[in-house]
Amino acid sequence: MGPPAAPVWEVQEPAWYGIHTRSRHEAKVELALQQKGLEVFLPRWIVASRRRDRRLLLKVPLFPGYLFVHTWLSSPTFHEIIRLSGVVRLLGAEGRPHPVAVEKVESLKAIVAGDQPYYPWRMLQRGMQVRISEGPLTGTVGIILRLRDRKRRLVVAVELFQRSLAVELEEEAVEPWP
Repeated sequence: MGPPAAPVWEVQEPAWYGIHTRSRHEAKVELALQQKGLEVFLPRWIVASRRRDRRLLLKVPLFPGYLFVHTWLSSPTFHEIIRLSGVVRLLGAEGRPHPVAVEKVESLKAIVAGDQPYYPWRMLQRGMQVRISEGPLTGTVGIILRLRDRKRRLVVAVELFQRSLAVELEEEAVEPWP
């Protein structure tokens, strides 16, 4: 009897795969994968952080909870990755990891390596229900009425006492609400 058959999803060439990690475990998973000799890409961006007595510039993940690995995804490699502390799963569908298009990863690498400023952008749209996450209206749920692209601001309608109130907020002050 011959060797066991390879899983149906096993590929015959290296590809990029997305890895979902536990919250704030991206750097730990990145280091563990690098120590195994795998090529890893964790895009980061610089954000200003306020401390009590000073301001710091921190490099944080561009996509919190996610990073990319370039590998031949054989069954042993798959299980080696999945068993790492901090790894939740490889991204895919129907229980199969799906490769990320090389063009997308290369585009991200070019953006991160370039000298143009970049930052995460939420997929917020007009009519979307959002929850305010900063300021005196924290926790309030409203609907996006208008996007003000030039200023990166939103106009969110909040219903109170069967009356509407429109408030203009920074894009970072809201999060999508189910």
